[in-house]
Amino acid sequence: MALSVRKDFNGPIWPLGLIVVAAPGTPVNIMSLVDPGLADDPNNLSPGSLRSPLPEYAVRAQQIIFQGVKAAGGTGNNTGNIYIMRRGGTGSNNRTDYGTMVLALGAGLTFFLASAPMNRNVFSPYDYAIDADNAGDSCLVSLIIQ
Repeated sequence: MALSVRKDFNGPIWPLGLIVVAAPGTPVNIMSLVDPGLADDPNNLSPGSLRSPLPEYAVRAQQIIFQGVKAAGGTGNNTGNIYIMRRGGTGSNNRTDYGTMVLALGAGLTFFLASAPMNRNVFSPYDYAIDADNAGDSCLVSLIIQ
């Protein structure tokens, strides 16, 4: 059975899928399933990476939901923590870089990264990645678009 990949830019709910960390210490961008080359990443827009036609606007979310579940059917728990990382640090930007770590998410837990409703301070999902303690641990991620 093939997994769905939605490109629901307007939301209101955009499931990004189950993001699996293949190698601990190597963060995986949460947009990696819906935009594998990160072509629409506003930080990567250069003449060599522009997609045609250009996106109407950058993807922004009022909330990002992270659920630390195992890849096996999306219902089992991970064997270790999932780390939600914010890019842009000068260090390793992985689970050992506390300067870019937003949260350590325990197995089976859910975290809502949210701003106030109708607030202009929204999140670019391209700025977030997950890392894990163990290979094969994963995170189910969804965006709430306002």
